Amino acid sequence: MRMRPTLSWTPTEGLPPATTDPEPVVEALGAGGVLVLSGAGISTESGIPDYRGEGGSLSRHTPMTYQDFTGGAAARRRYWARSHLGWKTFRRALPNAGHRAVAAFGRSGALSGVITQNVDGLHQAAGSEGVVELHGGLDRVVCLNCATFVARREVARRLEEANPGFQPVAAGVNPDGDADLTNEQVGDFRVVPCEVCGGILKPDVVFFGETVPTARVEHCRELVRAATSVLVLGSSLTVMSGLRFVRQAAQAGKPVLIVNREPTRGDGQAVTRIALPLGAALGTVADRLGVRVEDPRVEGVEDKAATGRDALGA
Repeated sequence: MRMRPTLSWTPTEGLPPATTDPEPVVEALGAGGVLVLSGAGISTESGIPDYRGEGGSLSRHTPMTYQDFTGGAAARRRYWARSHLGWKTFRRALPNAGHRAVAAFGRSGALSGVITQNVDGLHQAAGSEGVVELHGGLDRVVCLNCATFVARREVARRLEEANPGFQPVAAGVNPDGDADLTNEQVGDFRVVPCEVCGGILKPDVVFFGETVPTARVEHCRELVRAATSVLVLGSSLTVMSGLRFVRQAAQAGKPVLIVNREPTRGDGQAVTRIALPLGAALGTVADRLGVRVEDPRVEGVEDKAATGRDALGA
């Protein structure tokens, strides 16, 4: 029997209460060696919804699983139609105050690394370097047969040519870039094959029900081992792919700090959870540390962000 992936969890009694004081994060960053682990919640202020927060996409949408995608042409047609439309929203998104603050902390030398569960490329667009994309990135596509990689913008161009006039109005766009369309809106959308071998193309992201590559997981474990503390930003830690690093840090006696408005599955391993909007919280932290965060209203900063998105395949 095929098992569905874990999409939700129920908070248990006895979790430590949250605070609205970001001072523990200030102290951790001041000490240095902080490993950031970010989730969908850091991108909501860029117009990309999260999965599980208030109004999260899981309330109306079940993500495509790897098993469904590889199991039939109809599922792939549905996915690519919705993802093709959703990509147009993703490519227009710009880094928000939270992304810019993380980049600023990196430039200041306070961070030992950044792991993101997001596939939107916004950390890189904000200027963060060496970001580990735990679940891959929507900016590139891979052939499941010959393993050839191609830029998403090239696949988007081919899909536009194969589906002239395809402009349905989506009910919403999800954190994985999958737009909400009805079967009628999907219609007879045409999927394009790999130009090298004719194989199946898939965005280079880890679908629900798919395994994160072993080498990537081990690299993240090494980052946890090298870190002084772990700072979780905007993640409910519902799925094990991110939660395992929180548990690893806690077991090693490294402080785990979480900034997330809602309770998380990792609260029991954390020394504190700060229930504040990420942009405001990290802005306050930066001010207390005297770290300069670039202001998007300053001429040239938005242009640089847009250039970063172009480099990511927008």
